[in-house]
Amino acid sequence: MGTPQKDVTIKSDAPKTLLLEKHAQYIESYGAKKDDYEYCMSEYLRMSGVYWGLTVMDLMGELHRMNREEILAFIKSCQHECGGFSASLGHDPHLLYTLSAVQILTLYDSLSVVDAIKIVEYVKSLQQEDGSFAGDKWGEAGCY
Repeated sequence: MGTPQKDVTIKSDAPKTLLLEKHAQYIESYGAKKDDYEYCMSEYLRMSGVYWGLTVMDLMGELHRMNREEILAFIKSCQHECGGFSASLGHDPHLLYTLSAVQILTLYDSLSVVDAIKIVEYVKSLQQEDGSFAGDKWGEAGCY
């Protein structure tokens, strides 16, 4: 037995193609209004959000529209003395945001703007006896 089919109604005025320019405009403008509620409330996941936004811009061939220098300055400001990166200023370093930071730096071929040796030390410090990784120095466990 298969899954029952649902009736799908498509509005006659719905776009028939992906509106890449509208998507690029939205992503490019995100964060321009730093006082917006949505921007403030997403601070705790900013680093990963920047990564996903840049990745989609790159896939659309629009990475050049993003402010590379501002993004790299943000990345640098989020690296802690231990080598790890936080989601945003004032947050604690975490393996997830360290990964996002490294991915962004790789996307921009700019790993040299941060202390890569400290990143390696940070990641190594989170590896557990069984080979898994804690998410942070307090031992957050998950599927990393």
